[in-house]
Amino acid sequence: MIDLQLIREKTDWVKERLLTRGDDWSPWIDRLLAVDQERRQILRVLEDLKHTRNVVSRQIGELIQKGQDTEALKEQMRQVGDEIAKLERRVREVELERERVLLELPNIPDPSVPVGADEKANVVVAQYGRPKTADDFKFEPIPHWDLGPRLGILDFERGVKLAGSRFYVLFGAGALLERALINWMLDLHTREHGYTEVWLPAMVKEACMWGAAQLPWLAENIYRDVEDNFWFIGTAEIPLTNLHRDEILPEESLPLKYVAYTPCFRREKFSAGKDVRGIKRGHQFDKVELYKVTTPETSNQELDALIEDARDVLVRLELPHRIVQLATGDLAFHSARSYDIEVWAPGCKEWLEVSSCSNCTDFQARRVNLRYRPSGGGRPRFAHTLNGSGLALPRTVIALLENYQDEHGRVFIPSVLQPYLGGLKRIPS
Repeated sequence: MIDLQLIREKTDWVKERLLTRGDDWSPWIDRLLAVDQERRQILRVLEDLKHTRNVVSRQIGELIQKGQDTEALKEQMRQVGDEIAKLERRVREVELERERVLLELPNIPDPSVPVGADEKANVVVAQYGRPKTADDFKFEPIPHWDLGPRLGILDFERGVKLAGSRFYVLFGAGALLERALINWMLDLHTREHGYTEVWLPAMVKEACMWGAAQLPWLAENIYRDVEDNFWFIGTAEIPLTNLHRDEILPEESLPLKYVAYTPCFRREKFSAGKDVRGIKRGHQFDKVELYKVTTPETSNQELDALIEDARDVLVRLELPHRIVQLATGDLAFHSARSYDIEVWAPGCKEWLEVSSCSNCTDFQARRVNLRYRPSGGGRPRFAHTLNGSGLALPRTVIALLENYQDEHGRVFIPSVLQPYLGGLKRIPS
């Protein structure tokens, strides 16, 4: 959440920055400041009433020792006590309202983010490798939704039979390729990029969803077990954000660098009619997630490093890709600055996002009360959190199938992956 003190001190600036996201959040901020002001006024009245009660209580004690009548004062203090109880109830109500409004406000976009209403204002900042076309292949490349079934490794009909639309089944070398990519990416990030692997639950408590800022903005896109109130994660970022909830970490331990593989579940309510062919957008998919906890001073530097760690996967797979900076109107609710990594899919003839790397500043840390103690002393400070896929499947699989196909319908396996597929060099072998 946004620092309340910042909203108090720079109200107009916060309103202006949030307006660049495309919506006017001024009514929320005005409501927030109104309940915040009411809370402070009530607290002042409460302080006066409690002081009065303490003073009069001492007077009553003195009068009792002198044998004087104290009933009138006692009745007066009963009324004061009732008023105190009433105001304390109101303080709790106001504090809950203040918290609710704070949780509904999105993060403030970093000044470096290009201003724009939606993805049309995103900026391509770098491209690596030339996208292959039919001229490079010497034939028309086949999209994965045709290529996979022809190879016998991808089955849409049985996926629908088992679970409905936007589900599929991988067979044989297809399942092996998925598993190989996950294992290879985990090894790359732990052995060469310095991340610590974490195995995580795929379901979490509701408080974790609020902490990671998935609620309230993604409520309609999340699967939920209503009876036990467990929420299925759409990304490992959710449990990773809550891993050090309510902790104070020593500055010397930062940055923390975690990598985790999890299955991910999304209802895709916001994508009706989009990417209906193939495996670009499913209700269940696999993802390797990169996550960092840093100091505020180093978070942007660590974001650059995170992008390079994620991009290194595509470099080693020799897949054409590009980096796209997201405009203010395309930022996720909790992000202050984001870059998408997109890979070229020649069969689909489009760029596919395989990672979105974000600096969430102290937005999530405030929601989960994640702080660190400065090495030089002083009060604990809120940490910064960063996340990015390293990478997401199945779009990485799509890019491999479509870029490494030949005119005979075979798919060759990049050399870095072959040891993870038992030496398999092509599909079919």
